[in-house]
Amino acid sequence: MTGSQIRAAFLKYFADNSHTVVLSSSLVPHDDPTLLFANAGMNQFKDIFLGKETRNYKRAASCQKVVRAGGKHNDLENVGRTARHHTFFEMLGNFSFGDYFKRDAINFAWTFLTKELELPVEKLFVTVYQDDDEAFNLWQEVAGLSSDKIYRKGAKDNFWQMGDTGPCGPCSEIFIDQGESVGCGRPDCNPDCDCDRHLELWNLVFMQFNRDEKGNLSPLPKPSIDTGMGLERIAAIMQNKQSNYETDLIRPIIDYTARLAGVEYGKDEQTDISLRVIADHSRSTTFLIGDGVLPSNEKRGYTLRKIMRRAMRHGKMLGLEHEFFYNVCGYVVDFMKDHYVELTDKKSFITKTVETEEKSFGKTLATGMKIIEEELLEKYKSSKIIDGEDIFKLYDTYGFPVDLLEDIVADAGYSLDMAGFDKMMEQQQVRAKASSLGIAACGTSDALKELSGHIVTEFGGYAGLIASGKILAMVSNDKRVYEVQDGDNVDIILDVTTSYPEGGGQAGDKGIISGSEGSLFKIENTLKLNDMIIHRGKVLKGFFKEQDNVKVEVDETIRQYTEYNHTATHLLHKALQKIIGDHARQAGSLVNDERLRFDFTHYQALTIEQIDEIEMEVNRAVTANYPVHKRIETLEDAMQEGATALFGEKYGEEVRVVQIANYSKELCGGCHVDRTGVIGLFKILSESSVAQGVRRIEAVTSHKAFKYLSDMDKSMKQVLTVLKCQPAEAAERVADILKNNKALEKRVKAAGERIVPKITDTIFKNVKEINGIKVARILFEKSNIPLMREVIDAGRDKLGSCIIVIGAETDEDKAVIICGVSKDLTDKYNAGAIVKEIAAAAGGSGGGKADMAQAGTKHIDKLPEALDKIYDLI
Repeated sequence: MTGSQIRAAFLKYFADNSHTVVLSSSLVPHDDPTLLFANAGMNQFKDIFLGKETRNYKRAASCQKVVRAGGKHNDLENVGRTARHHTFFEMLGNFSFGDYFKRDAINFAWTFLTKELELPVEKLFVTVYQDDDEAFNLWQEVAGLSSDKIYRKGAKDNFWQMGDTGPCGPCSEIFIDQGESVGCGRPDCNPDCDCDRHLELWNLVFMQFNRDEKGNLSPLPKPSIDTGMGLERIAAIMQNKQSNYETDLIRPIIDYTARLAGVEYGKDEQTDISLRVIADHSRSTTFLIGDGVLPSNEKRGYTLRKIMRRAMRHGKMLGLEHEFFYNVCGYVVDFMKDHYVELTDKKSFITKTVETEEKSFGKTLATGMKIIEEELLEKYKSSKIIDGEDIFKLYDTYGFPVDLLEDIVADAGYSLDMAGFDKMMEQQQVRAKASSLGIAACGTSDALKELSGHIVTEFGGYAGLIASGKILAMVSNDKRVYEVQDGDNVDIILDVTTSYPEGGGQAGDKGIISGSEGSLFKIENTLKLNDMIIHRGKVLKGFFKEQDNVKVEVDETIRQYTEYNHTATHLLHKALQKIIGDHARQAGSLVNDERLRFDFTHYQALTIEQIDEIEMEVNRAVTANYPVHKRIETLEDAMQEGATALFGEKYGEEVRVVQIANYSKELCGGCHVDRTGVIGLFKILSESSVAQGVRRIEAVTSHKAFKYLSDMDKSMKQVLTVLKCQPAEAAERVADILKNNKALEKRVKAAGERIVPKITDTIFKNVKEINGIKVARILFEKSNIPLMREVIDAGRDKLGSCIIVIGAETDEDKAVIICGVSKDLTDKYNAGAIVKEIAAAAGGSGGGKADMAQAGTKHIDKLPEALDKIYDLI
């Protein structure tokens, strides 16, 4: 069977057994900041297992994309050197959420392996947790295994837990004996041997306990099942291959890369390792970029960059001097798009991203080699050991691979201080972990954090802007207070509010809270911490006390214009996807009443034509006056309907869907207009780069857009008045002016080249020798800075060892002083210090480098006397 056939057979088998087939989740966990990447099939079901979420099915099956390249599951360094290690693989799994348990899980797995795949029963055996008598007996009863085919193992091998506390339970693993021809070959080889002969195929986890903080286990009310079987591994068995890399899931990528490099797989072990590394890493790279991860120096992007550059390094080892890896990733898209259809529209973006990174890495190698050859080898020539701090700097700052550094310095008889390097890496990981645990600015207040676990604010701002509520708590200067008065800065928390809290890119509402006897509180920002909404601002009048009944009123104009801009970002998101491709996904946003800012994934600057087209598309949607519907749905229904979810956002069981006719559908909790027509006008102000692979558009809508166009029109009319032409002629007229200016600059330069030699003759006539040093003091009636610098350069060329100072009046009605010191004298005389002293004598200031410096003054009349000071300074 092919790998694709095994995948299809697995999903069909469980679908036929009442399982809902669930698509693979993104490699970027949307709801689990503790994970770098999806590393198991159960990741997307974690909250169901924890009881935080329910879905409309109790059985599921999936083929999950998995990357293991960091944290607990880090297989990166073993990739290519073994038959089974990968950074990317596909995990087949079936799951029960309080439905069936051990008996059915064992039956499903055994039937699929022995009936559907027809694996030889006599070659299969299993392990169970040492105290799990139930599983031991079920394997005999359900599968008909004899007791000598069932091995009891300790907690290290056969007890699974999600964390230090929470759901956990024993597990049972299914193995296959590949025969004496595989593995160590020893006659006494048995299932306890670490060789590859006895291969684990499938792990069945029986989640039946909850572990508390003291380590005590208590039965779960609804025991569940979580299983996992690597597709590549079962494909190797089905295709009678001793390595996953030999299967039809990976071998075609190896062969494609071998053709690019002009090598043959299977002839040389080091070549084979490189080909396997590239094949594996091309799959990780393709799918990670496809799921929105971009190479960078932080977190997920850093890991991706490390994977990519490791593959590129192995390409260099194969003799591939030019960019090649982007072609391999393009091949992966074509090779795997039949099942992972989402790759199809992203091919151009994936390959462009990889190609750009390859070019950057080429420069990195060049920079690294220069540092190694010119600095490190010289610095450590006595000890012959490169310090760990310098290794880390080369690796972290420049992205230079440590294994490559090791190879290069070894040729020169040097070694690396890897203990020091590892220490630096540990420190970096601690910093990264601390950074990843950061919380919102409002959460830094201990008093607010204390309150957030006990207060829930009801938000009613979708239906109206005014509401009555009660003050539940107030915080000022990080202390809970019970009464505030005129002039106090304070955070007020109500039981009900219409004020939208900052989040999802939308700025928090502003407004007023009014109390009895005319008391007023100005809401300067609205924030959220867990389920608590915080009104941050200042008491303008009177006083407020805890438990006061108050009225909150949102600034209608600010909310209105914020809604215009927020809905416009949804239209912009869709327009970008239509015009530059589906890969253009939101990477961040800022929406307030003044403007909108939208960050999106794209690897090159937009052209003027594209910007115009995007702007026209958004305005077409505005003038179409589409209805904007907002509704609450289950997350599952919303995703099945094609709603767009944002990377990094955590969604609950129910989500708010904002749908603009049949044009756009996104998960969004923000505030929006009811129809697009009220936006009026959309105008892009700028398009720029934010980071590698991320672009930014800033724009305005409604009256701000009209004001911008009006101002532009006024400016254009002023320009046309100066140019004395019509709008259609303006560009050509400006081009002519620039062309003429360039011609004039050439003429001036040519004139200077003729004049300079004559002026240098003047310098000779003004040379004095002071303390054995040639000093030239020159005063020009009129000159310009470029010409003065040229004169100094020419003078130094003719005089050799010398100091020259020139002063002149410029066209800006001020005096300029320039000093030049020949290189051989800069250790004793500094041009910057000299010119500073001379300028001070004329009431001016300046400075510069040791060999050339410049100063200025408005007192032109004092220039001759100031220049004479040069003689006193030598």
